[in-house]
Amino acid sequence: MPVNTRRTVLSTAALTLALSALVLTESAHAAKPVGSGQGASTDEKGGGDEKGIYAAARIQYSGAVAKGGGRGNVTSADVNWTPPPCWYAPYLGAKDFKKKMSKDIDTSKNTPGMTGHAGAAIGEMERHYEDDFGWADNPGYKDYNVEKDGEGMFWAGVENPDETDYLKRKSCTDLPFWVDNGEPPPPQHEEAITPEMLAALAYQHMQLPDTKVTLAPEANTKVNLPTWAWLDEAVFDEVQATAAINVPGFNIQATTTAAPKSLTLDPGTEDASTIPADGECLIVDGRIGEPYAKGKSEETPPCGIVYRRSSNGGTFPLKAALTWEISWTGTGQAGPIGMPDGTIEVVQDITVEEIQSVNR
Repeated sequence: MPVNTRRTVLSTAALTLALSALVLTESAHAAKPVGSGQGASTDEKGGGDEKGIYAAARIQYSGAVAKGGGRGNVTSADVNWTPPPCWYAPYLGAKDFKKKMSKDIDTSKNTPGMTGHAGAAIGEMERHYEDDFGWADNPGYKDYNVEKDGEGMFWAGVENPDETDYLKRKSCTDLPFWVDNGEPPPPQHEEAITPEMLAALAYQHMQLPDTKVTLAPEANTKVNLPTWAWLDEAVFDEVQATAAINVPGFNIQATTTAAPKSLTLDPGTEDASTIPADGECLIVDGRIGEPYAKGKSEETPPCGIVYRRSSNGGTFPLKAALTWEISWTGTGQAGPIGMPDGTIEVVQDITVEEIQSVNR
């Protein structure tokens, strides 16, 4: 394949500009998944329209995923961990890609004002896909690779719709590139979708059961008397969410698993102490905390709170954060791989009253 080094600077920089003007007019993005609820299945896909191009391979979600395909309710305990803001995924076969891309190129060439570097870049993009024009790490294609139709797919960029950072979300700007069936994407495209990325996306969409801490006394407690806290045993089931891509010649999947680890209590006031002192109640014998029972009023609970003053007619916001241990398995992995713990936090209003003395 011929490589024109004289025009390399224009090719690498201006072609990216042309890509923005041409194939990303409506922004490359992964459309919001639709349908589904917890325990159901949902799809996240791309597509194309008269103005834009973006990866069409569906990411199929199943298991404990958020309704409507939105972000789940789990917060990573590692503030520096984030799911991928964008990625590259299979888009179209050669004949369909030629039909779409050649139409977009013709439209852009005839757009008023498409001159200078942008106009030149559109011309080079046309040569790139039609006339085997390539440059460093970017081989050209003859007639959009139609002779290999059915033997692979062109891949393109996909935005993570839940990424709030605009620049990160739009950072997958490489021109669509060809990948043969059964072969890995070229290594220079570091954001090409992988099982590990799918695991992170499953994490992002995971919907865990709401945390409801049972208290005794419930809602209303007394100053200096221990309030017992525990979780229902049903909370301790493992929860799984799976993300997968299945297209001809490319099939990968990852399952992210969450298992309860500990419960952390924050009384909502400095005039209180937690049991244990650090507020973290660990799993013991398959449960967190111990249900209160008659005859235990003089005992110290394994998990609980002691308030030192009343709430004066109001309430204290008791925060309960359940930490889940997260791991994943997937295509090509022999065993579970750890991920940052996840947390779910709920707030329960607690009324604290003084113990009334009886004067005789």
